[in-house]
Amino acid sequence: MTDWDDIRIFLALARMESLGRAGQHLRLDPATVGRRVARLEEGLGRRLISRSHQGYALTEAGARLMPHAIAAENAMLAAGKSAEEEQTGLSGQIRIGAPDGCANFLLPQVIAAICSENPALDVQIIALPRVFNLSRREADMAIGVSRPETGRLSVQKISDYQLHLAASARYLAQHPPITDADGLRDHRIIGYIPDMIFDSELDYLAELGLERVAVGSNSVAVQFNLIRHGAGLGVVHDFALPAAADMRRILPDQFSLTRSFYLIRHLDDRGVSRLNRFAETLLRRLRRELVHLQDMVAKAEAAPDRAAALNRPV
Repeated sequence: MTDWDDIRIFLALARMESLGRAGQHLRLDPATVGRRVARLEEGLGRRLISRSHQGYALTEAGARLMPHAIAAENAMLAAGKSAEEEQTGLSGQIRIGAPDGCANFLLPQVIAAICSENPALDVQIIALPRVFNLSRREADMAIGVSRPETGRLSVQKISDYQLHLAASARYLAQHPPITDADGLRDHRIIGYIPDMIFDSELDYLAELGLERVAVGSNSVAVQFNLIRHGAGLGVVHDFALPAAADMRRILPDQFSLTRSFYLIRHLDDRGVSRLNRFAETLLRRLRRELVHLQDMVAKAEAAPDRAAALNRPV
């Protein structure tokens, strides 16, 4: 009879493709991971994982076992949740991957509200300027700026959002006025380091025909703070503007970008009730927060005292 714990360890190694990463994920010594997978192979009488130059890879027999192992994993996860828990708060740990603009300016207030309602829930936010590999279980779910075209993934559109050129009021006061797109060439441009743009949806400056990035960073948060401190002007998410009352949109009627956020999950998790419930709550709150923040910006620009309008309690 196959031990479920050995199946669990086999799944981790198959996903992580490394004894070290699988051991870290499982909190086991890598040698123990290797022994337990070998025990499973011995019990089944076939080789499931082989070592290659790139790491560990599934054999043909291992690939055939994967869907059955995943089904067993989902069944065990579902069995671990009692009817009482389903009707109360969320619990356990959930890890979310997100681009750092979303992670810095949207997720904190949303996750704070969710955790306040679910005291037994632990949430980890990984803010990295790259695409997350859900197959390797780097996160339970991820927020992306484009819809993945490959992989065993489920994708739900969260919402559209807007971006505009912006600069600090101090910078604008010290430099020539900007009346059209041609005038942008006389100003320092802040943006992504060109060869570190991990998604074509983030190549904002190309749409303006601006090639030179005078001050660059691979982080949205760093770019935002550079703009806020007067280092130049750049493209800013509208939902981030309430975090800096001194920042002004530039040529909003001439230059505006619309992008989208997507919630991305592994298809194997569709039967996990706890993750489904968390995803539903996250989607609802993110959509509401995006509308709220972008409305704040529009109302603040129309208000006589813009700084006070942007600093209203959320």
